[in-house]
Amino acid sequence: MVCCHPFFEGDIVSKDVEEKINAWLEDVVIGLQLCPFALKPIREARHRIFVSQADDAATALEAIQSECQRLDEIPVEQLETTLLVLPKVMQDFYDFNDFLAIANDLLSEGGWEGVYQLASFHPRYQFAGTEPADLENLTNAAPYPVVHILREDSLEQAINAYDDVDDIPSRNIVRMQGLSKEQQKRLFYFLH
Repeated sequence: MVCCHPFFEGDIVSKDVEEKINAWLEDVVIGLQLCPFALKPIREARHRIFVSQADDAATALEAIQSECQRLDEIPVEQLETTLLVLPKVMQDFYDFNDFLAIANDLLSEGGWEGVYQLASFHPRYQFAGTEPADLENLTNAAPYPVVHILREDSLEQAINAYDDVDDIPSRNIVRMQGLSKEQQKRLFYFLH
């Protein structure tokens, strides 16, 4: 796996953050089979977890730009995708959601529209039309705000090779609803 370990000033240490993200990937994303496309690049160590030191939205945008440039430079056979972790900013989900709109504009302005796609995860993720405590929100809950930068070509290939891709969201909701209270507390400890 391609990783970076810069240390933060203050209480947040990037190695600890990275370990929590790795555990979340293993236990939640792969363990609950929320994303059928995640296993291969993770098992092949073709994903990058970058814990950003950004402490404001402008610096977080610079990190997204830098990670897109990195993906431009490294062949897909070596690096499939990047998870940009933002532990020091946008703890409020609505601020994070607003930030994502700007981040998508950055993709367009940088010539990356149709090349990369952003997926988002947040400790307080909330889908439109849901209440904060609705279990379906757990499908996108992560220990820290995460911007997942995906290669669109790879995503399209994975989708085309997978039957019933349209059923993934509803299947994931059923999985979340089937978790016991103990499982919810263990897997989503960062919410309790």
